[in-house]
Amino acid sequence: MPDSIHPSAFVHPSAVVDEGAVLHEGAKVWHFCHVMPEAVIGPNSSLGQNAFVARGVTLGANVKVQNNVSLYEGISVEDDVFLGPSCVFTNVRNPRSAVNRRGDYEPTLVKRGATVGANATIRCGVTLGDHCFVAAGAVVTENVAAHALVAGVPAKQLGWMSAHGCRLAFDDQGRATCPESGQAYQLQNNKLHLA
Repeated sequence: MPDSIHPSAFVHPSAVVDEGAVLHEGAKVWHFCHVMPEAVIGPNSSLGQNAFVARGVTLGANVKVQNNVSLYEGISVEDDVFLGPSCVFTNVRNPRSAVNRRGDYEPTLVKRGATVGANATIRCGVTLGDHCFVAAGAVVTENVAAHALVAGVPAKQLGWMSAHGCRLAFDDQGRATCPESGQAYQLQNNKLHLA
């Protein structure tokens, strides 16, 4: 294995990891994946079957990329993100086969703890906020706030999610408690804060 692959990383024999890709400690690359040069797979992150990671894409620690996900140039993924099966990211807003737009990639940022559900589509140039939750099949065309729950086509906010992934129910003072973790939250000025 190249020096840029940590000895504890796992690469399935059917996967292709190009020279110059970086796999940190505990990273896993499963069947039929392709990781291009200059891609970075963070500690304890996992690429499910048939995933693709393009040149320059970075994944933080403990990222779970499920089967059939392609991450193209311009995409950055922070720690503890879950990308559901067959979710789709784009990097050019107006692609044409006859027009070369390789210099026009728009960055997409997926922030810490975010979840993107199966078959969701994320338009390039947006930011998915910390611990947000994009429902399966949603089409995201705008930034998603931290802890926001969005669903639909186009995606609209339906509520708020805890860091544990539970939908929050608020009292008349804008307070909520995660039923799993017991963490308290306060909603003020349409932003969620730890209480």
